[in-house]
Order: sequence, then structure tokens, then C-alpha cells
Amino acid sequence: MAAVNMKKSQGGTVDKGAYLLFTFVVVGLGWVIAAVNTGISYLVLDMDWIAISTGVLGCFVFAIVLRFLHCAWWLAALSLVPAVFVLVGSVQYAPEDTLNSRGIRESVLITGDKAIEGQENHRFILSGRSGKLKETLDYDGDSPQWKSGDRVEVIHDPKGVVPLAAASGVDPDAELGVLAMGVTGWTGITLLAGRRGFVRRSAGRRPAFDDVVAA
Repeated sequence: MAAVNMKKSQGGTVDKGAYLLFTFVVVGLGWVIAAVNTGISYLVLDMDWIAISTGVLGCFVFAIVLRFLHCAWWLAALSLVPAVFVLVGSVQYAPEDTLNSRGIRESVLITGDKAIEGQENHRFILSGRSGKLKETLDYDGDSPQWKSGDRVEVIHDPKGVVPLAAASGVDPDAELGVLAMGVTGWTGITLLAGRRGFVRRSAGRRPAFDDVVAA
């Protein structure tokens, strides 16, 4: 990170070029976090909890760095809104893209509903060209759009890594759009934080929380 020279008491001088560099470093950090977590999601297609964990960690790291850039907390807190889009997009894009690219589409008949006892989730039993499928079409909730006797097009992974899904629900482009929205939000907030942080540091202002801790 670029070093920032400042005087905190009565205002001070801040190297504008260094602060601009620092701002772009933070912008790049946001892009890297999104890209790396998407890559992790590809590597752990059958263990999405890992990508969720690393994504959450990355989002909090970004918020902390943004707070240092801004020299205040409110934009760091605001960055958690696009962070949700980054997290959802980076975790869900990989499995949906994998299904879309290598998955096998098949029209199947729903022959039964193996609901989980004591829960409202549904596990639909499917019958295809070769008979009963090993995988079920899962729906977590109490208002499924399917019922026994319905015919639905599904996509299943020939390698068995990504769970079977209804073809209508597989849209990697939409997930990529969600990810792009999150990264765009981070970029805008970072540029604003860089501008306001430069002004705050030039005026020698510090976050109120820091003053309370210092006291």
C-alpha cells in the first residue's frame, strides 16, 4: 500500500499522488477478491461452504481496508451491501456455469416427492429415458413449482460433482451480472472513499470511534 504522510492535529499535508495510488490499489483489491473467490468456487464445486467462508472473509477484509482509506466507518459499512452481490455471484456462478457447459439436459417425469420428515423441503423423485434417476430435484421451501406427474427439463453433471438442477434455474449469465453489480458497487464506493479520505486526512480529521478508543 502507498504510504500516506499526514499530521492529525491541526490539519496536515497529504501526498495526493500516493493517496490516488492507494485508492486504485483498494479498487484492485476488490476486483481480486471477487475473482479469487470465483476461482475458489470452481475448485470446490462440491463444497460450496468453503467458497462462502472465503468470500465472507474477503468481504470483511475489503471493508477494513476501505475504512482505512476513507478514514471513517460509514462507507466501510455501506460496502457490505454490494458485498452481498459479490458473495452470491462469486459462489453461484461457478456451479451454474459448469452445469451449463458440461451438463446433460434431459426431460424427466416427476414420479414422487420424498419430503424430509418434519421439514417443508421437497426431494422430487425423477424418471428419465433410462429409468429412475439417482439424483433428486431438490426444493427447499413449502411452495414448490412442481408436483408429481409434472414433466420438467433438468441438467445433471455427468461427473456427479454439481447437484442436478432444473434447466430453468440455471443461468450463469445472470449470476455473472450479479457479481459485476457487486464489483461495480465496490469500485464506486472506493473512489468516493478515496476522495473523502484525502480531504479528511488533509484536514487532520479522524473517525470518532478512534478518538473514543484513544481516550
